[in-house]
Amino acid sequence: MGNVAVEEFNALPAREAESALLSCCASRRWALAVAGRRPYGSVDELRSAAAFELAALEWADIEEALGAHPRIGERAKGGGREASWSRDEQSGVDGEARAALIEGNRRYEERFGHVFLICATGLGAGEMLAALEKRLAGDDAEAERIVVRVELGKIVRLRLDKLLERG
Repeated sequence: MGNVAVEEFNALPAREAESALLSCCASRRWALAVAGRRPYGSVDELRSAAAFELAALEWADIEEALGAHPRIGERAKGGGREASWSRDEQSGVDGEARAALIEGNRRYEERFGHVFLICATGLGAGEMLAALEKRLAGDDAEAERIVVRVELGKIVRLRLDKLLERG
């Protein structure tokens, strides 16, 4: 399925709508919930529902979504929509910064048990590395989970816009 307008999204069979949403956020619970609330009267209504359902997820659902995100500094493999979007989002990473991010990711994963997630769109490698180091220096795992949810929300919103051709 290519990019769709909200009206076309509303008309999709349930499995196709869920599949489209999974390219925005890989939590099955989230995709089922957002698809199940159709029809949407506007993009803003869809965005609001997406944000509401994201906030309602249990941590295990967030971890499921994180599992689909490549590490910052690593290129997403595959030809699907999500992999393509991820490569675009991380286009500012190369060379020495890539190596530093990969090492930082290793330390982050050892500490927190999941990939370092940041909305990379518009950020340079130095900005991502600085954020990674700052978050590694934090003392509170629960506070980090809140940051992860915020960053995931930013990514989901950007990807919903791409899905719906909002730009």
